[in-house]
Amino acid sequence: MARPAGIITKADIARAVAAGEDLNSVRIRDLLLVSKKEHAMKAIAIDGFGSPPSLHDLPVPDPGEGEVLVRVRASSVNGFDVSVAGGNLKGIMEHHFPVVLGRDFAGTVEAADPGVPSLRPGEAVFGVVTKAALGDGAFGEYVTAPVAHTALVPAGLDLAAAGALGLAGTAALAAVDAVAPLPGETVLVSGATGGVGAFVVQLAAASGAYVISTARPGEDEAYFRDLGTHHIVDAAGDVPAAVAALRPEGIHAVVHLAGDGLELADLLVPGGRIASTLGLPPDQLDGRAVQAMPVTAVPDRRTLDRLAADVVHGQLTVPVQRTYPLADVPRALADFAAGTRGKLAISVA
Repeated sequence: MARPAGIITKADIARAVAAGEDLNSVRIRDLLLVSKKEHAMKAIAIDGFGSPPSLHDLPVPDPGEGEVLVRVRASSVNGFDVSVAGGNLKGIMEHHFPVVLGRDFAGTVEAADPGVPSLRPGEAVFGVVTKAALGDGAFGEYVTAPVAHTALVPAGLDLAAAGALGLAGTAALAAVDAVAPLPGETVLVSGATGGVGAFVVQLAAASGAYVISTARPGEDEAYFRDLGTHHIVDAAGDVPAAVAALRPEGIHAVVHLAGDGLELADLLVPGGRIASTLGLPPDQLDGRAVQAMPVTAVPDRRTLDRLAADVVHGQLTVPVQRTYPLADVPRALADFAAGTRGKLAISVA
């Protein structure tokens, strides 16, 4: 049987005397070792570039300046997580191994930096882990996150939905705000099947626009109709040709989540707008009389509050295709990479 923490045995005394150590140092070291063992968490992490994601026992992190420690209850998979797991951000972002994967989180505040008076222990929160270096992540029982990218979960929004809302919802909102569709205008959502696309379709339809989505005809039709799509074109076919046949006079806006951005830009009427999450800067337009806006997701509290309010008021649905337990995150990442419809959620018990 293990001895109680802080109790020094005769063997400890003998070893300390032989090593010339102070007995108080022995007691303090013993307490620290036990404390670290007791304050461990389960998390999905990678140990290096190219190493497979796996379940780890890691110390519970301490919140830094301007951060909160959250007991995670829910998360979801994003393309960013797949990129990190595949080593695709090597040389782009600093990595502190083991790197815990996962950006989205929802749970309850466990502790906060003393300089964060706005969030208190026990409050339900959600948000996105946004840090300059990779290391902390939401695919674990605890995560530290900047308070600037953390919001309260309002009544009417459950944690499972909140955990699948932050990053994809923010990217979708930024894209739709960039193209600013007007009632009656035609908007093409190229790459609508993923989580970002599902949110974009809903937001564009809510503006009163006529929404064309790329998807798999038949299998996805009912799903996209429910989200607000008016017409579906086959994502595996010639998308520009299909859209041009449907709207020979041109369309007003494109949200570019997949496909060739320049080919899609050619579908626009003069003065049309294309917002791209894939990096289509204006200088690539080669004189086309359209506007191109690269999209960056910035999940600040105001944006998170707006998304949460839209869900609570029934204006936005969080379309979760499947939920995986924490230990099955590697499988969820593989399923995401193979293609999904909507969001893949993670439940952290």
